[in-house]
Amino acid sequence: MKEHQKINYIELPAKNITAAKAFFAEVFGWAFTDYGSEYTAFSDQGIDGGFYKSDLSALTENGSVLVVFYSKNLEQTQAKVEQAGGEIIKPVFSFPGGRRFHFADPNGNEYAVWSDLN
Repeated sequence: MKEHQKINYIELPAKNITAAKAFFAEVFGWAFTDYGSEYTAFSDQGIDGGFYKSDLSALTENGSVLVVFYSKNLEQTQAKVEQAGGEIIKPVFSFPGGRRFHFADPNGNEYAVWSDLN
């Protein structure tokens, strides 16, 4: 839904777009639409977006925005991330309201997954 003055779309860097597509398809079940060799889009994932060809990575230590996923089973999601080639960069930790972990995708972009369930 396109709502006036609401966040509508995100774009993320990817050194290897094919690796990004494979990782997010395996872990989160995403499907993609390619727009040439340097851009691919995803939709229906809470927010629509895409990956663009770039040699840079999005990391919070560099001031990047952090994309955070929700999971009903944090350990199961972490296992899927690891099996698909993601790297855990902050193990599961508690915070007011739940628990979460941070991971890097095969392109080195940082994401987090949180849950309010034990």
